[in-house]
Amino acid sequence: MSEAESTDRTVFQPDVTVACVIERNGRYLVVEERVRGETVVNQPAGHLEPDESLIEAARRETLEETRWEVEIQGLIGVYQWRAPDGTHFVRFAFSAKALHEHQERNLDNGILRPLWLSLDELRSGAHRLRSPLVTRVIEDAEARRPTPLECLVHLS
Repeated sequence: MSEAESTDRTVFQPDVTVACVIERNGRYLVVEERVRGETVVNQPAGHLEPDESLIEAARRETLEETRWEVEIQGLIGVYQWRAPDGTHFVRFAFSAKALHEHQERNLDNGILRPLWLSLDELRSGAHRLRSPLVTRVIEDAEARRPTPLECLVHLS
């Protein structure tokens, strides 16, 4: 491709996000949040920040949104999704273990509360899901072993 051709193209830049699946006694840690005026349920999730590793982002987002410090244990999968508004996401979903709740922390802006819900409760329709990724990632976590974290390389 010539230089002129490359400058005429729009570069596809999907939003890179991370999410954690944290299970305890058959229930999963999720967040209830306000998005565009609607209350929805999602995994603790958010955007990768500059100079941050995927694992650092997953730990940070979980703490900010749930008050829970977690240990990232493995990669569940990498998911591409196009939201109804046309936004494209690439989500790295991790399995994690809940270590300690920091009850004194404030929750991130827009987060109403953390909840522990079963997969059946999430599937029931009683809670509006932010995206189909919410249940899909949990189903994948239940169906197979996570990929070891050594598969992720962060070069500075």
